[in-house]
Amino acid sequence: MGNSPVKTWSIGLQHVLAMYAGAVLVPLIVGGALNLSFEQLTYLVSIDLLTCGIATLLQVWKNKFFGIGLPVMLGCTFTAVSPMIAIGVQHGVTAIYGAIIASGIFIVIISSVFSKLVKFFPPIVTGSVVTIIGLTLIPVAINDMAGGQGSENFGDPKNLILAFSVLAFILLLNKFATGFLKTISILVGLVAGTIVASMLGMVDFSKVGEASWFHGIKPFYFGAPTFELSSIITMILVAIVSLIESTGVYLALGDITKQKVTEKDLARGYRSEGLASVLGGILNSFPYTAYSQNVGLVQLTGVKTKNAIFAAGTILVILGFLPKVAAITTLIPTPVLGGASLAMFGMVVAYGVKMLSQVDFNKQGNLLILACSVGMGLGVTVVPDLFIKLPETVRILAQSGIVAGSFTAIVLNILFNMVPNFQRKAVQPEVSEQKAS
Repeated sequence: MGNSPVKTWSIGLQHVLAMYAGAVLVPLIVGGALNLSFEQLTYLVSIDLLTCGIATLLQVWKNKFFGIGLPVMLGCTFTAVSPMIAIGVQHGVTAIYGAIIASGIFIVIISSVFSKLVKFFPPIVTGSVVTIIGLTLIPVAINDMAGGQGSENFGDPKNLILAFSVLAFILLLNKFATGFLKTISILVGLVAGTIVASMLGMVDFSKVGEASWFHGIKPFYFGAPTFELSSIITMILVAIVSLIESTGVYLALGDITKQKVTEKDLARGYRSEGLASVLGGILNSFPYTAYSQNVGLVQLTGVKTKNAIFAAGTILVILGFLPKVAAITTLIPTPVLGGASLAMFGMVVAYGVKMLSQVDFNKQGNLLILACSVGMGLGVTVVPDLFIKLPETVRILAQSGIVAGSFTAIVLNILFNMVPNFQRKAVQPEVSEQKAS
């Protein structure tokens, strides 16, 4: 069959299915936490799929200014979920999009020099930050498993049975399924859980009928963006962590496709992510980053050409214009979403731990960096009033557990790892000169 159109589009569809659950979960969780209406939630899912497609096409289309030209899919990072919810609750939905636009512009500007800044984000820092982000997401999943925070039937045994059944089903698929079925276990779990929930009378299909078949793009759907300093700093931190994760994805894909990834390639890749985030802010969707789950699919299928990714991006764009598809997605009951989210968010924590596995914990300094950054991140998340008496400008920054934890990790890494290295380098030339004399 070779590289026939049928095969290309089939592999493209498979790439869409592999990342679909992750792409759809983000708007559902953020929209649910911000109490968006059904119509708003449908728009959010639709526009997210559309922007995922455009972002992917921007990244695959290699040119002088942007595009890494590797078979990579882009989607919203789970790293951004907790910060976006926190910003939305504290400053309103428009502040989320102001922060996303600003962070995207920041990434475009620093893309060329970011490779030189990566030294400030070794595995001890990025691993700590990703672990903190995952831990702050877990309560969102637990609340959803119980029926959603503030819901009338919160903690109903029916909700808990459904949520834990979905989680168990996903785990069993990962244990016993192979190949593609294993890859889309989250998606299969969501579908199976929704079918069971509909049998229990927990799904209302009437709203799908009300959703239109086609809609146009509406920039600034939720209103003109507002730019709030602490929110912008938070999203810039999230963007930097995403870039570091993406770097790993790009290097892995370069290895799989036998392509050398240069510093200029990385800069173009970073610029694509920045442009995609600016676009996400304008269209009221999300910040975008390379999706690691699709790397496994490239390895699994052995299809390493960009054509399949072009097909996947095109499919996502088409789906983004069909609100009926988004409306079906929003039918997923909250407990079903919670069960799947626990697995997904737990994986964020696990990925953070995996990043930390590269760290030498025989050094007391590294232990202290992890201990204090995670402790600060979790502490501020649990007790956000810790800094209530500080001036507002400082307080707003300090109230985010992710910002507080990230800042702690960066500063302590400089103190324990970078300053001693500089001192050693300064001492060595002196010793060499003395020996020479």
